[in-house]
Order: sequence, then structure tokens, then C-alpha cells
Amino acid sequence: MSRSGDRTKRAFDVIVGGAVLAVSLPVQAAVALAIRRSMGSPVLFRQPRPGKNGVVFELVKFRTMRHPDAKHVTDAERLTRLGRFLRSTSIDELPTLWNVVKGDMSLVGPRPLLVDYLPLYTPEQARRHDVRPGVTGLAQVSGRNALSWEEKFALDVAYVDSRSLGLDLHILASTVRKVLRRDGIAQDGEATARPYAGHMTVDRRGGDGHRNGLRERST
Repeated sequence: MSRSGDRTKRAFDVIVGGAVLAVSLPVQAAVALAIRRSMGSPVLFRQPRPGKNGVVFELVKFRTMRHPDAKHVTDAERLTRLGRFLRSTSIDELPTLWNVVKGDMSLVGPRPLLVDYLPLYTPEQARRHDVRPGVTGLAQVSGRNALSWEEKFALDVAYVDSRSLGLDLHILASTVRKVLRRDGIAQDGEATARPYAGHMTVDRRGGDGHRNGLRERST
């Protein structure tokens, strides 16, 4: 994508992302109240994630899990009924549009994963950070969490190499269809995506690879 294409993409992100953010405020207010009543505070989940060129920013989305305790350890145990609904409809991602408007993210691009994953990527996989991360992406419309990590990373790099406004529009349209069908929300046998461990061993109890108590989903 040329520099003019990058500017067009950024303008599209601000206009469309800002408009959806504004229109969805009543829905977000209702969701925030429901989360507060069912899970308490905080309503929002905030976590550092690597953006373009690996620069870390704070990702914001709705909280979908209760705090871990003796009875609620795994993702499946901590994920609430409300949280499951928010994830299946992608409503939990609405606050992330603020990251788009600020310039941390784009509407379309490789999903921002955990900072812990940065040293685990191969040089080819690390190219996914050559562009701003996205709320949705090529991997998400090609299988989402039903794909293996290697398949997702390959699609991320393919997007980096072939990105265009036309491709973004296609991905956004496909995302709407995926959300309506609720495809690929989780991998078989898992409440969320399995952790990406690279060549390291990760404690599977967290389900999505968060090793320090920050255990919302990574994709």
C-alpha cells in the first residue's frame, strides 16, 4: 500500500470507527451497566498489547470474565453467560473503537496479541507488526479461533503483503457475516483460543496464555 493509500486507510478508520463508536454509545452504556451488575468493577478490560512496529499500547474492551478465585480458575469457569454472549456477538470489542480513533489500531489488520508472544515469533511471523493491528482481520474472517496459530500468522503476513482499501472493505463485510453466524468463536474443546507457546511451555490453566493474572482472550 502506498503512502496515499495509508492516508486513505487512516481517514477511513477515523470516520467509520468514530461514527460506529458514537452510534453504539447507548448500547455500550447498557452493556456497561449489565457487566457492573453481574460482575462488579471494573467494567472495562485493559491490557498492554503490541501495535505497529511492536510499540505497546493499552487495549480496551468490555470485561467478559469474573475475577479468578478458588472456584473459578480456567477460562471456561471464569467466562460468564453475559461474557459468552458479548464475545459471540463481538459486542465486547466496541470500546476498542476508541483505540482505532486514537491511532493505536486500524479497523482491519492483524489482531493485537499478548506482549508475551513477541519473543516467540519467527522473523516471518513478526512481520505482522509492520502495520497497525486491527479490530478484525484476514485471519478472523478465514476461521478466527478455529484456525491454528500458524495458520493465523500466515494469513496476517498475507494481509500485510496484499493490503488495500478494497481488501479492507471485503474483510469488514465478511466480518459482519461471521458475527451474525457466530463462527469460529473458540477452538474445539476450549472456552477461548489456546495459548501460543512457541517453543516454550505455558501453564494451560489460564486458557489464553495470560501468565500473570491478566486472562482475557488474546484474539
